[in-house]
Amino acid sequence: MKAIVNIQLKEGVLDPQGKAVHHALGALGFGDVEDVRIGKQIIITLDESDPKKAEADVKEMCEALLANTVIEDYTIEILS
Repeated sequence: MKAIVNIQLKEGVLDPQGKAVHHALGALGFGDVEDVRIGKQIIITLDESDPKKAEADVKEMCEALLANTVIEDYTIEILS
């Protein structure tokens, strides 16, 4: 079973990397881009057959290590 974790900065948290990419896209002629937010994706392969258990385990991983929950939000998608 695989879990896909998408982590992004919370709304209102300054994203300097996103701002730099937004500026660069504008300089390349993509003036219709309103905003850019940069995040990360983590793909975890689990030896687990129960999707609810897998999601609970991955949530625990996110809370303990993968995401800084003070400034980041995350979503989890479980693939069988």
